[in-house]
Amino acid sequence: MARTETKTAVVADGLRYKSKISGSPFGATSSFGAATMSCFLCGKHRARSQMGTRKVAGKSQTVCSPSCKALDEVATAR
Repeated sequence: MARTETKTAVVADGLRYKSKISGSPFGATSSFGAATMSCFLCGKHRARSQMGTRKVAGKSQTVCSPSCKALDEVATAR
């Protein structure tokens, strides 16, 4: 498959992209509980309500709860 090569250039005001939508894909949330975090095991961003902590390599890490596979199956079933 051939990819079309995207060319960018820094313009005089320092911006690189003219057509890129500004902002974060995660958006600004008004409350801490609505924020997302990445899972230590799979790396996907999920809502904090879908996360739990588990000891991994001797430290408590934030991971998908109940498991990464279970949340992926729920997401694909929608």
